[in-house]
Amino acid sequence: MPGTALRARDGRAARELWDLDPEFLHLNHGSFGAVPRAVLAVQAQYRRDMETNPVRWFSTLAEHLPGVRSDLADRLAVRPSDLVMVANASAGASVLYRHLAQRPGPVHVAVTDHGYGAVSMGAERLARETAGSCREIPVPLVARDDEVLDLLARHLATHRTDLLVIDQVTSATARRFPVVEASRLAHEHGAVVLVDGAHAPGALADPVVREADVWIGNLHKFWCAPRGSAVLVRNNPDLDLHPLVDSWGGQLAFPDRFDHQGTADVTAWFAAAAAFDHLEQELGWDRIREHAGEVMQLAEEEIGAALSAAGVEDPVADVGHPFAPMRLFRLPGDRVWDHDAVDALRVPFMNATACIAAFTELHGDGFLRVSAAPYTTAEDIAEMASHGIPTLADMTGRPLERTAS
Repeated sequence: MPGTALRARDGRAARELWDLDPEFLHLNHGSFGAVPRAVLAVQAQYRRDMETNPVRWFSTLAEHLPGVRSDLADRLAVRPSDLVMVANASAGASVLYRHLAQRPGPVHVAVTDHGYGAVSMGAERLARETAGSCREIPVPLVARDDEVLDLLARHLATHRTDLLVIDQVTSATARRFPVVEASRLAHEHGAVVLVDGAHAPGALADPVVREADVWIGNLHKFWCAPRGSAVLVRNNPDLDLHPLVDSWGGQLAFPDRFDHQGTADVTAWFAAAAAFDHLEQELGWDRIREHAGEVMQLAEEEIGAALSAAGVEDPVADVGHPFAPMRLFRLPGDRVWDHDAVDALRVPFMNATACIAAFTELHGDGFLRVSAAPYTTAEDIAEMASHGIPTLADMTGRPLERTAS
């Protein structure tokens, strides 16, 4: 299949742009990303600047961060005055939760059962601390966009909702939600909307959801920036948001108050635009996205066939609205899975097979989640199918020891 081995413009294999351990198959880019060698070098130079003269670095940091924000806003096609930098998407969600917690009265929140655990737990704490409620809207895995919107509409019509938290791309189920329409629908019922776009930057050509009151996105995943770099875009100027840690910029207006982060190492923020530009220059974002779709089509065929041979019916999960760089496959066996049980597979599977993948669950069903990055090849998929899946079938057919990870 064309496109299953992506090459840089100078002919090098895309994988040569990364320092990934060649002894492993890296099919879980969607969890923690991977930073190209050249981008690590950019960050290292900023770190050298910080360490060779810490007083100069931190004394002038707030002068330089507006330029960093402006560079990222340009690449995301938003106004610099709407964008701030945060450590990750969960931190961005917490910024909004903190703001809403300071309002008088209870906060009633709606989330879906596909939500990212940390973000949903933060929503539950917001509701608990304000004597409000946090209701989970069940969404079938196979639900199409119109069905998702119908479920949201029914919930909003029957339950007071002050905040809707909805994923642009779900972590557990590797699917997309109709977040533009969901935002408009929630606004009709007077709700504030937080769109969790953790996986969207880089993977989607235009990731920011401008209909949401707040959109958050990680840059360390498919954007391939260093970890610790994420953005929050505020589309609703009535939300007077503050950073989670008070510092000397506390009296400034949004977004400038976010440029004062004390002695935090924010070199990842400085290198984030370089990550986007490096991949555009070396590979091209259109080619990267096309490659991801082609590799995942191959994964459906080969990993799906291997799981079928292991006795799995309908191995390629129907997720309603797939997300190009990720695919979800049903786990072998007939056990009922929970979060701890699927998480217990991750490290033992990696150690046994040298294949790195994610394991998730929904409604008691367990899944293997694989991700395509520019460095993913047809050979990686073939190895997962021929070696990883038979081992996985053996592992899921016997009791597992849960390991801390």
